Amino acid sequence: MSTKTYNARLLLLELVGVLLAILFLFPFYFLIVNSFKEFKDIVANTASFPDTFRWSNYSDAWTIMNYPRAFMNSLVITVISIIGIVLFSSMSSYWMVRHPTKLNQLLFGLFVAAMVIPFQAVMIPLVKLGGMISWGDLTMMSSRWGIIVCYFGFGIPLSVFLYHGYIKSVPLEIEEAAVVDGCSVFGVFWKIVFPLLKPMTVTVILLNSLWIWNDFLLPLLWINTPDLRTIPLSTYSFFGQYMKKWDLALPALIMGAAPIIIFFLALQKHIIEGITAGSVKG
Repeated sequence: MSTKTYNARLLLLELVGVLLAILFLFPFYFLIVNSFKEFKDIVANTASFPDTFRWSNYSDAWTIMNYPRAFMNSLVITVISIIGIVLFSSMSSYWMVRHPTKLNQLLFGLFVAAMVIPFQAVMIPLVKLGGMISWGDLTMMSSRWGIIVCYFGFGIPLSVFLYHGYIKSVPLEIEEAAVVDGCSVFGVFWKIVFPLLKPMTVTVILLNSLWIWNDFLLPLLWINTPDLRTIPLSTYSFFGQYMKKWDLALPALIMGAAPIIIFFLALQKHIIEGITAGSVKG
C-alpha cells in the first residue's frame, strides 16, 4: 500500500514538474517563433507558427546593431570585470579569514552591508561623480575602464561573502605545512589555497557573468558613445518612442542571450556545489 501511495505521489510531482517546465519555457516559444516572422504577422497572431521562416531578420538585426562590435564590447567588459572581481575578492577574503582582527571583521561587515544597497539608490551620485573624474584625455564616463571599475565595486561584495564562507573549509594544516617548506604568503595562496577554491571561483564567475553580460541600466547611464555599446544597449535601439521593431528586436535578443546561455549550461553543475559549500561552512 505504501509503495502504491509513493508511486502515485511521485507521478503527481512529475506531472507538476513538467507543467511548470512548460510554463517557464513558453516565453521562449514566443521569442523563437516570432523571430522568424514579419512585423505584421507578429502583430496579427503572436502565438501562431510562421508560414515561412524569414532568416533575413537575423541578418538585418546583425547588421543594424553591429553585432560583432557589440559582442566584443560586452566580452571585453565582462571578462576584465570577472578577472578583477575574482582576484580582489579571493585575496581579500583569504586575508580576512586567516587574520580575524577587529579591522578585518569590520571590513567584512561593510562588504556584507554593501550587498543590501540597491543600485537605484546610488546611480545618480555615481554618474555625477564619474563625470567629474578624469585624467587628461582619459575619462570615466563613456569608457570601458570606467564601467569596469563600477562593476568591480558592485560585484566584489557578494563575491567576498561567498569566498569568505568557502575559505573557512580549507584546512589550515595544509598552509602551515607549505610555510614550513619555505613557501611565501603569496605562494601559499596561489599554489595551495586558490586551486582549492575552484568550485566557488566557478560560481562567482557564473553569477557575475550572467549579471554583467545582461546588465542594461549601468551601461545605459554610463556609455554615450555608439562604438562602445554593449549587446543590451544595441538591442534597445530597436525600441523607439513611437515604434518597436519586434521583427528585428527578437532575433537580436536571441543572438545576445545565446552566448551566455551556452556558457551557463557548460558550467552550471558547479553553481549548486559552490553556493552550498560556501553557505554552510564555518
